[in-house]
Amino acid sequence: MEIEVLGPLDIRLDGTSIVPSAGKPRQILALLALRAGRIVPVPVLMEEIWGDRIPRSAQTTLQTYILQLRRRISAARPDVRRPTAKDVLSTRFGGYLLSEPVHSSDVGTFQRLTAEGSAALERGEAGLAADVLGRALSLWHGSALIDVPTGHVLDTEILGIEEARARALELRIEADLRLGRHAELLGELRMLVAQHPMHESFHAQLMIALCRSGHTWRALDVYQQLRSALVGELGVEPSDRIQRLHQQVLGGGLDKPRSTYVERDLALELR
Repeated sequence: MEIEVLGPLDIRLDGTSIVPSAGKPRQILALLALRAGRIVPVPVLMEEIWGDRIPRSAQTTLQTYILQLRRRISAARPDVRRPTAKDVLSTRFGGYLLSEPVHSSDVGTFQRLTAEGSAALERGEAGLAADVLGRALSLWHGSALIDVPTGHVLDTEILGIEEARARALELRIEADLRLGRHAELLGELRMLVAQHPMHESFHAQLMIALCRSGHTWRALDVYQQLRSALVGELGVEPSDRIQRLHQQVLGGGLDKPRSTYVERDLALELR
C-alpha cells in the first residue's frame, strides 16, 4: 500500500487507487490512512463525520461507508488468494484498522527526512541539512489532504502535520542562512512573513537576511510590522528573544561581516 496525504489524498493498493469520490467515505479512509496500523475507534470515526450531532442511524451509516471502502479494495485486488478486503480494512473490537503493510508513505518519509536534516544542522553540517530538508519539503503538493472534507479529528491531525512543515521550513532557511545565502532567501522570506504576519521566527530570519544583504532599515521595518501585528491582534509585545535581535540590528551588530555561526546562535535563541 502507498499512502500520500501531503496534498491531494491518494492511496494505492497494488498500484490501483482505492480513494472514493464521495466525501464521507473519503474522510474515513484519510483518517484510517493517517493512523495505518492502529485501531481507529468507532466513536472517533463518528466524531470526524458528524461532530457533536451524531444521528441515531450513525452506526448503520458508518458500516455502509466501510462496505463502500471494502468494495474499492476488492476491485483493486481481485485475486482471492491474497488478503481480502476484510483483511486489509479489518473490523476490530470497538473500531476499524487499516492493516495492509505500508510500502511507502509521504508523511512518514517527510518525518524521517526532517529528523535527519535537523540532526545534521545540530552537528553543524549546514549543506547536508539544507539538502535533506529541501527534499523533505519537496514531498508537499499543496496543503495536507487538500481535497478531503474534514471534521474536528482530521483538522487536528492536519494541524500537527502543517506545524511540522513550518518547522522543517524554518530549519531549512536556518541552514541556508548559515551557508550565506542571504540575498537568495529574501523573496521567499518576504512571502512567508506576508502569509504568517505573527510568526516570529520567519520575521527574525528575514531581519537577518536583510541585514546581511545591506538593508538594515528594512530589517527594522520588518520588526515594526511584526510588533504592530502582535499588539493589534493579541495585545502582546514581541518576545524577549526577537527584541534582543532588534537591539542588535539597531546597534549595527549584524551589519559587519562575521562568522556564519552568528545566524546559528540567533536561530537557537528563537527556538
